[in-house]
Amino acid sequence: MSHKHESDHRHDHKHGLDDEDIEALDGSIFGEGQPCFGCSPSNPVGMKLRPVRVGREVTVRYTAPPEFQGPAGVMHGGLVTTLADELAGWVVIGVRKQFGFTGAIEARLLKPVRIGVEVLGHAKIVSENSRMLKIDVRLHQSGEEVYRGMFSFVILDEAGTERVMGMQLPEAWRRFARPKVV
Repeated sequence: MSHKHESDHRHDHKHGLDDEDIEALDGSIFGEGQPCFGCSPSNPVGMKLRPVRVGREVTVRYTAPPEFQGPAGVMHGGLVTTLADELAGWVVIGVRKQFGFTGAIEARLLKPVRIGVEVLGHAKIVSENSRMLKIDVRLHQSGEEVYRGMFSFVILDEAGTERVMGMQLPEAWRRFARPKVV
């Protein structure tokens, strides 16, 4: 399994961004051993994604392994959407500094996503309020757009997050919950 992230963060001349506008994001911020399929550095079967926030956009580079095939040579469509969903979630974390749950997905698989060929993903918030975000996600491979999705993310307070998770919110996650409105 291969995963990569952008490595030169000093200055992005193309976008006019400096260091403070670029941030490597890492699933370990949720604590040791967190199980996320998309971003956990320790999930043995996961994607181990390392997204990067560039201004108000989040990008990721990922190369799918042979185990993620549907038809021979093609990444399983559900896993393509998983990659896009994870990228959408990292926009919430990287840009809003909050944690959200996927509420709805509109997905268009435009072309086959090839196994063993790097995918470049971009996600950005296109509309937002304190409780709901709409996020546009685009995946490209070999210079062509292969996936387009629109994700709705719900931002919950600590109690709502605990209800969804079915457990007490881990300490490392508390700072990402939406403040409770009284």
